[in-house]
Amino acid sequence: MNSATLPIAASRLTPIERRASASLAAIFAVRMLGLFLVLPVFALEALRYPGGHDPALVGMAMGIYGLTQGILQIPFGLASDRLGRKRVIVFGMLVFAAGSFVAASAGNIYILILGRALQGAGGVNAAVSALLADLTRDEVRTKSMAIIGGTIGLMFAVSLIASPMLAAVIQLSGLFVLTGVMALLCVGVVLWWAPAEPKQHRNVPRGKLSEVLRNPGLLRLDVGVFVLHAVQVAMWVAIPALMVQAGLEKDHHWWVYLPAVLASFVVMGATLFPLERRGYLRAAFLGAIGLVAVVQLGLLWAAQAPHLGALAFLLFVFFCGFNVLEASQPSMASRMAPAHARGAALGVYNTLQSVGFFFGGAVGGWLAKDVGYPGLFATCAALMVVWLVVAWPMKPPAPRRSAEEVLADEADAQAT
Repeated sequence: MNSATLPIAASRLTPIERRASASLAAIFAVRMLGLFLVLPVFALEALRYPGGHDPALVGMAMGIYGLTQGILQIPFGLASDRLGRKRVIVFGMLVFAAGSFVAASAGNIYILILGRALQGAGGVNAAVSALLADLTRDEVRTKSMAIIGGTIGLMFAVSLIASPMLAAVIQLSGLFVLTGVMALLCVGVVLWWAPAEPKQHRNVPRGKLSEVLRNPGLLRLDVGVFVLHAVQVAMWVAIPALMVQAGLEKDHHWWVYLPAVLASFVVMGATLFPLERRGYLRAAFLGAIGLVAVVQLGLLWAAQAPHLGALAFLLFVFFCGFNVLEASQPSMASRMAPAHARGAALGVYNTLQSVGFFFGGAVGGWLAKDVGYPGLFATCAALMVVWLVVAWPMKPPAPRRSAEEVLADEADAQAT
């Protein structure tokens, strides 16, 4: 094999890496469905419950999922460093399933809030990301993380399409039952499909949270994941209404969402991975931040007189930038973090992600009410520019040597 073909071959996923990526992406998808699936119909369906006419209680029921998930991501990440990834993931999915069934059986808004809090309390995102990082090489980490990261955009689009149709048939309680059953199936995926975690993981020194919080590169990524998901959720406070104003009925919004998401995956695959192989990951990363910022400025202009073609194009461009960031950020976080503190680092990362979801929904709604959609998009653009400034000094992590390379060097040394 010559040197020109080696980087391409090294960037291919092995069968174990493909199985790890697919199985852990399924777990991540269920978590995202728990957050996204009820959002398009929650406010209307909550009116069926005693206490559901109180906007403050409805807002609490919607947002507490992200809040409890954010609070518990760091403890779950630390626990996965000490107790093992799979054990923590199984426990978290069982808590998530219990919360889903509590919410499904709720007879009033207060029990619904309790169920949503329990759903969020099963915060396994950090443990899932850490396990994937344990099972993949640095050369393919971004590609593996792209499979997981892409589930966020895909589940968001699927939820916007499927939620109204499902709610019309099985109501809100049925949506919770569905996510609870899927969570239990994911326990089987963890136990019997996901590859075994590395044995040496249990016998290495454990890092401290302070070690993670002193790392400037990780802190830049933490700021970024907060801003990205705050902007993502805040945008959808306004996007559905703008599309209705542009003449597209809400039942047909998937005509725009689904093609935009699928086409953006093609663009990401054709740009991000080749650029990373050629050493241009930083340029792709910063370019994606700038792209999302430009989309916010485009939406600021489009909000004045909504046009369906313009909105569809802007959403396609948004998902192009969003998917690149969703793939590259957790990959870089897992590579920047010391191996012995990877769970803690990804715990902090996923905490900021969850808080971003909560912040985007709460503040986005307030901005849309008090300053209108142009003010909302102007704020989102400003946040993206701030992130671009924070991220600008970042350098991609240097690839770590694989176990195979170390063994080969040792064999060469012995031979000489």
